[in-house]
Amino acid sequence: MSADTKTPLDHVNDTLTQLKEMRHYSKNNVERLTTQWLLFDSELKKLKQAERIEDLMVRAGELHEAIEAEIAELEDVAMGLQPATDEDGSAGATRH
Repeated sequence: MSADTKTPLDHVNDTLTQLKEMRHYSKNNVERLTTQWLLFDSELKKLKQAERIEDLMVRAGELHEAIEAEIAELEDVAMGLQPATDEDGSAGATRH
């Protein structure tokens, strides 16, 4: 399916897929960085790097939270774009 023939629902689902992949890597990166920071906090403080790393951890955590919020929002949008089903289970008109 080309970009010209994709429906709004297709575009939302593509974006959701990408955001969920980003969420996965974001979570793993935040967890790894936190582990490293906890293991080497005293060394980082001696090198005057602890605050800079802590700032990065906070910002990475904020990005992860923003990705989570956008996923939830787009999942709601996708639900609204799903074709409505008739009582017999067949797809009907798209809800708006």
